[in-house]
Amino acid sequence: MATHSHNEDIQNLQTALRQDARGTRMSTTPNQTPSKDLAFFRTTITAMAIVEIAGFVIQLAMGRSSFGAPLIVHLHAVVFMGWVAILVTQAWLAAGGGVRLHRALGGLAVIWMLAMSVLGPLVTIASARTGRVPFFFQPQHFVIANPVTLLGAVGLFVAAVVLRKNREWHPRLQVGSFMMLMGPGVGRIIPMPFLKPYAFEIATGLAVIVPLIGIVRDWRVRGRPHPAWFWAIGVLVATLVVARVVALSPAGEAIFAAATAGSPAAHTDGLVYPKPPPL
Repeated sequence: MATHSHNEDIQNLQTALRQDARGTRMSTTPNQTPSKDLAFFRTTITAMAIVEIAGFVIQLAMGRSSFGAPLIVHLHAVVFMGWVAILVTQAWLAAGGGVRLHRALGGLAVIWMLAMSVLGPLVTIASARTGRVPFFFQPQHFVIANPVTLLGAVGLFVAAVVLRKNREWHPRLQVGSFMMLMGPGVGRIIPMPFLKPYAFEIATGLAVIVPLIGIVRDWRVRGRPHPAWFWAIGVLVATLVVARVVALSPAGEAIFAAATAGSPAAHTDGLVYPKPPPL
């Protein structure tokens, strides 16, 4: 019996050691973020910002963009890029230990997101009313997809703010919110005219590579992916599907008619692609 008891004690000790090792691998309390995680989020957000800015710089350098756009477009650009700058700064502050300033900037980020929530739809409607919708988008889909995608970004951002004390959910949801807004930058890098009729979905959907990288990284470091990544991917897919379905429905037609009422685009077919600009 003594031998049996001794063997049982050894087995219990081995089980405890395995559980302890597993616990160490997964050791991240909701209110603590390991420095390696903070560095990963800093690198990820910085890379996303570089891609986003690169898209606009490339188009400007090629002469396809100019500063001759209406004032509201410039105002929207300043607000959007300002939000990106705030997010990048927060990521670097968090990774460098500047938590207090990181939190202070969080309040500013909320104000910036509110401004984006207003200016985004206004710029979209203004583009449809003045015939400035890119020729590889259907105007009716453009009028719906842009606000719906922005709504998804706002939803993830709000969730990140609500869960700001949870150091596992908060940064991942912030990355997910930024992912939702990558379309304009990515779309200026890839050959959009050749991607019709799903140019919008492709430009926006390519950003899914970010949470996929997060999933792989979590799997290697944590032993399993964090559910926040799947929420971000789910929101991305849902917004793209909803926007496409609504745009092709009578409701989409009514929304486009209301958005363009009293403008040169009124009474036009919102599902017909605009003519490409002259070469």
